Amino acid sequence: MTERRSSTRKPAARRAAPSATSGRTRSVLWRRRRGLFLSGLTSVAVFGGVASIAFHIDLPPTDVLIQTSFVCAADVTEACGPDNAIANFSAVEDRVNVPIDDVPQVLIDAVLATEDRSYFRHGGVDPVGIARALYHDLRGTSRVQQGGSTITQQYVKNAYLSSERTISRKIKEAVLAVKLEQQLDKRQILERYLNTIYFGRGAYGVGAASRAYFGKDVSAIGLPEASYLAGLIRSPGSADAQDDPTEATRRRGTVLAAMREEGYISGDDATSVDAMGWDYVIARRDRRKLQLREDWQGIGAEYFIEAVRIEIAERYGEDMLYGGGLRIYTTLDQDMQAAAWRAVTSTLDRPDDPAAALVAVDEFGQVKAMIGGRDFEAQQVNLALGQRGGGSGRQAGSAFKPFVLAEAIRQGISLNSKFEAPARIELRGANAGKDWIVRNYGGTEQGVLDIVDATRVSSNTAYAQLMLEVGPAAVVNLVDDLGVRAELPVVNSLVLGTGEVSVLDMAVGYSTFANRGVRNDPTLIQRIDQVGDDGKKVSAVERFTPSSDRVLSEQQADLVTYCLRKVVAEGTGRAANIGIPVAGKTGTTQTNRDAWFVGYSPTLTTAVWMGYVGAPGAPVRFMDDVHGQSVTGGSLPAQIWASFMREATRGLGGSFKSPNGFGGRELNPSLELTTSTTTIDPSASSTTTSEPAPSTTDPSPTTASTTTTPTTKPKPRPTSTTTTAPAVLG
Repeated sequence: MTERRSSTRKPAARRAAPSATSGRTRSVLWRRRRGLFLSGLTSVAVFGGVASIAFHIDLPPTDVLIQTSFVCAADVTEACGPDNAIANFSAVEDRVNVPIDDVPQVLIDAVLATEDRSYFRHGGVDPVGIARALYHDLRGTSRVQQGGSTITQQYVKNAYLSSERTISRKIKEAVLAVKLEQQLDKRQILERYLNTIYFGRGAYGVGAASRAYFGKDVSAIGLPEASYLAGLIRSPGSADAQDDPTEATRRRGTVLAAMREEGYISGDDATSVDAMGWDYVIARRDRRKLQLREDWQGIGAEYFIEAVRIEIAERYGEDMLYGGGLRIYTTLDQDMQAAAWRAVTSTLDRPDDPAAALVAVDEFGQVKAMIGGRDFEAQQVNLALGQRGGGSGRQAGSAFKPFVLAEAIRQGISLNSKFEAPARIELRGANAGKDWIVRNYGGTEQGVLDIVDATRVSSNTAYAQLMLEVGPAAVVNLVDDLGVRAELPVVNSLVLGTGEVSVLDMAVGYSTFANRGVRNDPTLIQRIDQVGDDGKKVSAVERFTPSSDRVLSEQQADLVTYCLRKVVAEGTGRAANIGIPVAGKTGTTQTNRDAWFVGYSPTLTTAVWMGYVGAPGAPVRFMDDVHGQSVTGGSLPAQIWASFMREATRGLGGSFKSPNGFGGRELNPSLELTTSTTTIDPSASSTTTSEPAPSTTDPSPTTASTTTTPTTKPKPRPTSTTTTAPAVLG
């Protein structure tokens, strides 16, 4: 019934007279008439456009087009495909369609609770769900959050559309979702969705996913399996229980909470499953094993390809990687990769030999060769990439000293600066207020050394004093500028290599010296293209242009190179002398746990690491008897480096520039040198001099907890950090 209005009315004449309020309103509206008119036209255009799209868009064929992605080496610059690819990424074999009646209800409940609680109540698009998701995401008030897309929209996107994030694509997605719901019933759409969604491990659909993760048919799974699978849908690559059990547990808990809120399970059920471990998730199957083209097998390229796979999956998602028809053009050089493999495996040719890793980077930052281990099937952790490769970094030993050298030069310290280099030195208060005791390798007395000779013989006691001059904070800042991405402690002992770095870190850092002070960030990929639905049309996805930055002046970099050429010509790195202009540095950690040689020609930089990988709970192994010798950076690592670089640099040419004098601030000028140095022409090829090899093949840092009288008494200086210096690995 219509509410009766009051019978009290004002006279007509007074009704006709405009009030002050109405006048002001009309005035405001009149002033804004153009904006309101344009807004109205815009709204009409938008609604008209949506209506036009809805009228003209038809549902495409229902079969999902899954296209293999191909990876090509550096020699392929166009038309990467099945005929010239190193390897491919495909998920076609991991798809098993399952009728909706064979899918356990517990799995359906888990998916609905997590992805689309209103699925059986909306018509393809859920405005209320979109608003709710936006509200909770903005406020962060809900533990269990849902996306704005319905299951129907997700299926439409996977089946018919690309993954681009544009307004037009979202409009098409919504229109097609509504049309699809007009042609198919809810259970049919849900069946298609469950059979096309990607769950990781190359598995498309619940049937393949159940076998990939649990080794059994989907009809046999229960609440633990269902809650895990539902949690994978949003981002399967980051929640595999084998790779990240913490994230997998969080996702599973989110699904269980959602199922409980919807009344599908009890609180006891949720608590019981939430407390479970991950024993019911099996290891990856051989179906996902990386297969290389025949002529690329047996040279260790799997580690490089796996690194590319991880990068693509992180950037574009595994849906795109395994089914997007990508054409991935990489930087890998087959000849260099083969040479790297021969250098490593011919030197370490016994079953019980230590592991080794190698990375070669050219002057443009392109990774040309990568050895991440000697057996990809047995050990898939990429030792060349440190934490990013699934393992950890390793201490660099004396191979870190060139970074301190570079910072000293950048601060204007002359290479003519001198230091007393006794066998043992005590630096009072230099270890976060405590005394810091440093020893030379083998207890060698080295007299008085300038910086050039201190680098040549890798003097720990001389470089410890240099570190106090420049400060660890400045060194860490420079190292980051040089491209080393490891987290490093800001402590004085960093000069002796106590920070953990990756092989790639070291290659990139030294390549800045080779590039005369310009850092080029490393890249494994040159560009990515994508083949269209017709299998022919190719469109560009991304071009990879490494960022570049000048870190040192040319003169500063040339001075570093001058010192490192001395190491190869006359010092601890003589085994790396290959008869062309090269520079480098050895590194060995305490008790020979890690050994390095990092060096460069004018056009190619290579880092080599050796050591035993170890396992959780297993005793630490040291390289004190490998082929009858204790391994230092100047022994087997330098030999591997020389073997590789001799092949890899053949025909490349190039020469180093001579530094323009040793200017700068000279430290301790009153000290008199007690060693003679042999000057080399930096523009000439490295040659071995008649000077006898130093008694220290490669100094390793040593710390001690007791305080004794120092052999020499340098000026005490406080460390620039309050963090206690870590002990060197034993």
